[in-house]
Amino acid sequence: MNHSEWRTRRHRQILGERLDADPEYDRVYEETGLAMTLGQAVYDRRKQLGLSEADLAERMHIDTAEIESIETGTELPPIAVIMRLARALDLTVDMHLEPGAEPTVTILPPAA
Repeated sequence: MNHSEWRTRRHRQILGERLDADPEYDRVYEETGLAMTLGQAVYDRRKQLGLSEADLAERMHIDTAEIESIETGTELPPIAVIMRLARALDLTVDMHLEPGAEPTVTILPPAA
């Protein structure tokens, strides 16, 4: 589903139109929410530590463009990258993914 299709569907939903179930839309919407939650937490923690995107990319041995992609929620990174992010930023990332339940991502900085 591209951005235009998502926007049209969201607009129709806001107007109160009844929409038929669309598993693809639901999947993309869910993943986008998770990616945005993670991206915001990464951005906040990076700023808290006084790191630039380049500093974080260097710690993780990846390109700065990948950090930007993560922080903007462009896509949900693979689990291995999430683990590297957690180590590089000293975060705990708690993901709950169980059938029939809303997936959640909780990101916790170390206890003060």
